[in-house]
Amino acid sequence: MKIRLLILAILSPFLLSAQTNILTTNPLAEQIMLGNYDPADYAAGTVITDPAQIASELPVQIRPDSLKSYIIRLSEFGNRNTGADTLSNTTGIGAARRWVHQQFETFSAQNESRLVVSYLQFDRSICSVGQHRNIMALLPGSNPADNGVILIEGHIDSRCSEVCDTACVAEGVEDNASGTALVMELARAMARYTFENTIVFMVTIGEEQGLLGADAFAEFALLKDIPLRAVLNNDVIGGIICGNTSSPPSCPGLNDVDSTSVRLFSFGGFNSRHKQLSRFIKLEYQENILPQAAVPMNVRIMSPEDRTGRGGDHIPFRQRSFAAMRFTAANEHGDASNGAGYTDRQHTSDDVLGVDTDGDNVVDSFFVDFNYLARNAVVNANAAAIAARNVPVPTDFTGMRNGNQLTVNITDPANVGVYRVALRSITNDWDTVYTLSGATTGFFPVNPTGTLFLSVASVDAEDAESLFTGEKIISPSVAAGEPAGEAEQNIRLLQNRPNPFDEATWLSFWVNEVPVYRAAELQISDMQGKIVQRLPVQLKQGLNEALYTHGYGVRGTFAFTLLIDGRPVDTRQMVFAN
Repeated sequence: MKIRLLILAILSPFLLSAQTNILTTNPLAEQIMLGNYDPADYAAGTVITDPAQIASELPVQIRPDSLKSYIIRLSEFGNRNTGADTLSNTTGIGAARRWVHQQFETFSAQNESRLVVSYLQFDRSICSVGQHRNIMALLPGSNPADNGVILIEGHIDSRCSEVCDTACVAEGVEDNASGTALVMELARAMARYTFENTIVFMVTIGEEQGLLGADAFAEFALLKDIPLRAVLNNDVIGGIICGNTSSPPSCPGLNDVDSTSVRLFSFGGFNSRHKQLSRFIKLEYQENILPQAAVPMNVRIMSPEDRTGRGGDHIPFRQRSFAAMRFTAANEHGDASNGAGYTDRQHTSDDVLGVDTDGDNVVDSFFVDFNYLARNAVVNANAAAIAARNVPVPTDFTGMRNGNQLTVNITDPANVGVYRVALRSITNDWDTVYTLSGATTGFFPVNPTGTLFLSVASVDAEDAESLFTGEKIISPSVAAGEPAGEAEQNIRLLQNRPNPFDEATWLSFWVNEVPVYRAAELQISDMQGKIVQRLPVQLKQGLNEALYTHGYGVRGTFAFTLLIDGRPVDTRQMVFAN
């Protein structure tokens, strides 16, 4: 709580104003995002659209050595604070922005001029500087008549303990040269492929002062009615070493190493399009990349929108109802608290390339693992490649559960003909994803007890999925909608999800009719009856959810109880497993 209040206090001067005069310095960029262009102007000499071929090539096309070279160069600008020098050709945020812009231009020249490069410029007073620029490269889609945009982003600005310190050494290697390098490398590697929808590769500014560069583009997209279909944010995505501190849910302890896990953060629980996007990303990795992966990755879908007390550039897009999520490394070196005794690297001058172990004044042990960063880039690229195929999403569906059989009916005016049926129970992940071919009605085996969450997607002729629909609740022997129960059971407490859980979990209950009441709360207690936390809730008809953040490092079984006007309605148990 102290960290959260400190962040709000620091950022409050920036949150009182809004961006104005938001524009693309290259007018073509705006027109492409609006679908006003001739796709022939950006057609590849050799058209590659096959998702299987793209998936097989991405791990080769995305190069750890390229990522390393970008990160080394970004570290050399010294201080990339949003308010840093914009006139120097060698140091400061201006030189860094111009270098990224030039790199995007180089990537375009290497790929038949298929990338359109621009700044997104906006006016806002940040760290005493009035005008700022995101950097963007656009790969125009082949089907502007059915326009859609996929965004891959990462912020370039860095900081020390003071939010507007432009004099300190702020190489910002893990936070967030790693994310900037990932975006750059995907612009280079993906420019040779053809997708129906446009992919925007954006490097944002002003993240450390309140997500302001992302907020500018999110507002621009909303005002211009740009059809953003998915936002993939990358922040602190290349380090593998745990610090003495880390924002939960994070790492086990100092110097723990994890180079095979990545965390996907997104907002919401039931029927969250942001969680559905995260599940889509994981599914595409498991089915397209994992079978050929030399080093398998554990893609972890997290319960909260971000780490405790923290935020990222996906949030402004979610706030405007665009589907958005965040990639973050499994391990972080610090929680950015910067208080007395803080010894970790994040948000300090120690967020550097690494150390010189042999005394030759050359860094030879790096804090970013470039192979790990490349694997995370592949997860991003594969998901964006499938999403950008623009496969039509079914317009509606129903589900009926009778005993151990689930009947699903799909409404699909596009008549795609092949569908995926995703089922979820007590975790953030889909338990099972079935394939339905040649029909819009299917019958599937299910557990006869417990609530299920159902969603569907279409599959095109090359076995690529659409994004998935929202979720519907399927309870025993009833159609999609409210959970079944005894007639007199007006309010029903459901099992938490996920269970067991890691640091945070969703507590939910179903209300048929809202009673007259004064106060309601969810009470969490240990098995000895000691109250751990109380979460005030407001009752509404249908599904009610509350995110419970337990903390880190205390394992065991806990009880959660719904109380209305001090009287317990129902109690269930949950297991904290980390």
